[in-house]
Amino acid sequence: VYKRQPLAEKRATALTLDRELLRELLGDPQFRDLLDADVIADVELELQRLAPERRMAGADALHDGLRQLGPLSEAAIASRVTDEAAATQWLEELRTSRRAVPIRIAGEGRWAAVEDLARLRDALGVQPPPGIPSALLEPAADPLGDVVGRYARTHAPFTADQVAADLGLAEVVVGEVLKRLEMESRVASGAYQPGGQGTEWVDLEVLRRLRRRSLAVLRSEIEAVEPDRLGLYLPAWHGIGNTAPGQARLPEVLRMLQGSAIPASILERDVLPARMSYNQADLDLLLASGEIVWVGRGAAGTKDGKISMFLRDHVPLLLERANPDVPSGEIHHSLRAHLSSRGASFFQDLYIAAGGGDPQAVVAALWDMVWSGEITNDTLAPLRAFVGARGKAKSTRGRMSSSVPPAGSGRWYLVADLDNADPGPAPEQRAKAIAEQLLERHGVVTRPAVLAEDIRGGFAGLYPVFATMEDAGAVRRGYFIESLGGAQFGLPGAIDRLRDARGTGVVVLAAADPANPYGAVLPWPGHESGSPSRRAGAYIILADGQLVGFAERGGRALLTFTDATDAIVTGLIDMSQRARKRSLTLAKVDGESVHSSALSEALLAAGFATGYKGLTYRPGR
Repeated sequence: VYKRQPLAEKRATALTLDRELLRELLGDPQFRDLLDADVIADVELELQRLAPERRMAGADALHDGLRQLGPLSEAAIASRVTDEAAATQWLEELRTSRRAVPIRIAGEGRWAAVEDLARLRDALGVQPPPGIPSALLEPAADPLGDVVGRYARTHAPFTADQVAADLGLAEVVVGEVLKRLEMESRVASGAYQPGGQGTEWVDLEVLRRLRRRSLAVLRSEIEAVEPDRLGLYLPAWHGIGNTAPGQARLPEVLRMLQGSAIPASILERDVLPARMSYNQADLDLLLASGEIVWVGRGAAGTKDGKISMFLRDHVPLLLERANPDVPSGEIHHSLRAHLSSRGASFFQDLYIAAGGGDPQAVVAALWDMVWSGEITNDTLAPLRAFVGARGKAKSTRGRMSSSVPPAGSGRWYLVADLDNADPGPAPEQRAKAIAEQLLERHGVVTRPAVLAEDIRGGFAGLYPVFATMEDAGAVRRGYFIESLGGAQFGLPGAIDRLRDARGTGVVVLAAADPANPYGAVLPWPGHESGSPSRRAGAYIILADGQLVGFAERGGRALLTFTDATDAIVTGLIDMSQRARKRSLTLAKVDGESVHSSALSEALLAAGFATGYKGLTYRPGR
């Protein structure tokens, strides 16, 4: 379970353990991954009196500093005092009062407190100047231990060669002294500095200080993040902006999206291209092979509807059972009976089974059954034709044309045929599969995320599954995101990415894209001039994860939520470039004419042109 914890919790847990217990659990403690590099740097500055609040002011403070830190050069003293200009005067005052004297160590001139001279003489061979009282020159019991131990007390983790260079001793001598001090429980050896190499040493009290402060940093990281962090995390989790070839990445993307209800009109225009270098032929190949299937999830107007993609072998586990409210007209009954008895069929056979008549009436009946989730097709060609159709289809008045209506092409079959195992999966198996799918799509699953997915049984129905997964160490339960419920479940790696999410610049998403947290996991921010929604054709503009703009379908009206002018203009240009060489005309901003808005000047400077309908941007001009 420890290994599956998010990184911050893992480091925090390790830092709270006794060093010997940590050694028993993990072997020789490797603090390189536990101690915070900034904390180590701060403690070093404090111990060496280099931090501004720790610098020395006056001769008395300088004398105390020399006793605490050991001999220092004049340059080192200048960097540790509050007034460099006065440092020379303070040193002269200490020399006159015989409290500090100049000496040489390792070929360098330094100043030492007179109380140090005896141990410096016995440990390093420093010759005291004449006139020092004999009481101050009494031999020390352990001069080398005192000098090396003081170095350890006044430094963050260090290496033996650093001590040897500073004191002018052989490294082997220093190593022997440090080993003896370790046996006396005064210092510890190990790996402490992030990015360091080899054996390092640290005073035990210094190590305790480093552990306390690093733990405080980690605990702050473990605190729940603000909800708007999802604007950074969720697009990154979905791989928005990835330009990998679709042939390699498409199966991975579809695996993450499967089961999510997506408007058909934006699937290939916005959702898939946002995640890869999308090629329609790649999806066609997966559909033709039978690896991927699609199912209708409800009509949205007369020329659009929501669909869900599935890996075929996941359908029995993830697909909700057929909608009991299925269309019940005469043609529907005929089509249903034919598909039940004859299986997958092309339009010509279905047209005959329906009794002939107007082919468009048969097509309409087929799509009624598609949106109810009752039938589907082994290609996206009819869906593309249905969504892309303009105007009202012409009736052929009781005759079958020589060509199949585009929206009726391909081979149709009952969705139930995808899930005809008897018996089907147990409820527990389905619940586990749905929970795992939600984790794959969201990384961190919250109650609002489950509600937005319209999962039967809701969060309460999946809670026991997540709890079992937590007991097995597969997920973590905690309060990771503010205001989204007290019980949240996340994959360890996802929790780390949520906490470490960094600014990504301007990101434009279809408002109905599953990677958009607003209107689903998060509520839309209020706006006095309109109400954003996840309708097809609308877009959001994120700047470093923050919602800055919402563009209505077609881009004619814009709602802004901040004054991030540059980000909004960049987002609008990105939207126009998605429009497949069509122009984007912005008429209103926050309910008012774009011409009088605060954005107009920036839009004109970015290449928008004035027109009677508003400001227009034409890609490529």
